[in-house]
Amino acid sequence: MDKIRLTRKGCKGQPAYRLVVADSSSPRDGRFIENLGHYIPTRDPLVLELKEDRILHWLSKGAV
Repeated sequence: MDKIRLTRKGCKGQPAYRLVVADSSSPRDGRFIENLGHYIPTRDPLVLELKEDRILHWLSKGAV
């Protein structure tokens, strides 16, 4: 089963996240199928960029 989830990147105290599609048995920062966007909460204003068409594609295929 595939899941849409965040993987953590960045240094200690400066998190940056990627929104990815990964197999449910993969570790949090491990192997993924496709990168769907990124999220950086520490910037002002925060950065949130998503590939909406690809997210809808994966949701239609049954990703959770």
